[in-house]
Amino acid sequence: MNIENRLPSDVHGVRTLIANVVLIGEPGGREWTLIDAGVAGCADVIVEAAAARFGDAPPGAIVLTHGHFDHVGSLRPLLARWRVPVYAHELELPYLTGQADYPEADPDVGGGLMARISPLYPHKGIDISGEVRPLPEDGTVPTLPDWRWVHTPGHTEGHISLFRERDRTVVAGDAFITVKQTSAFAVLLQEEEIHGPPPYFTFDWRHAAESVRKLEALKPAAAITGHGKPMAGEALTEGLGELARSFEELAVPRH
Repeated sequence: MNIENRLPSDVHGVRTLIANVVLIGEPGGREWTLIDAGVAGCADVIVEAAAARFGDAPPGAIVLTHGHFDHVGSLRPLLARWRVPVYAHELELPYLTGQADYPEADPDVGGGLMARISPLYPHKGIDISGEVRPLPEDGTVPTLPDWRWVHTPGHTEGHISLFRERDRTVVAGDAFITVKQTSAFAVLLQEEEIHGPPPYFTFDWRHAAESVRKLEALKPAAAITGHGKPMAGEALTEGLGELARSFEELAVPRH
């Protein structure tokens, strides 16, 4: 399912049930990069979207904002098809090499059905030791020379976002999102409103607040996040500014 596009022509989002993946590359070209791998069972959806834009060209790489189940769920079948390198932050590697599991979800934060059923969401790490590599320490992205990665921890220790200076576009992962992810009704309708990271899987709220403020300081003109529709212009500027100013009141669970 294609997401309503408010993004530059070479940035394209595809929704996989509850989470977005991002395809970066000019339509009709042969060089492109996949950001995240969506929910399990959605490999065909991602492959079809890629084929519509890039023909049979595989991505140069898959870059992960982080390793939660809804961002790596279709990774294995995609790697079986494409055989490309995967890049992630060094601090995320233990969860991608079979060395560590994420903490279990906390159903008591945020309210709403999505939060209440969060203990059912997978929290185990995966092992793609042979494919995953650490992102370069200098902030560059190997297959995306115009982009840089920004460390935005809080939701996970090694969470990253991507930023392109020339058009101030952000791929935010779950550092902030544009839908109330705790509410099944809001997720179904894809109601647009800026929120902090999904609270049931966020375990370091101090760093999460710092990460939102780091992204807001970049003054993005357009953003696509791990959940919700892309946003741009005044709505993005005002919403992200308010979240950055009042993160503790707006995003941090009461307990």
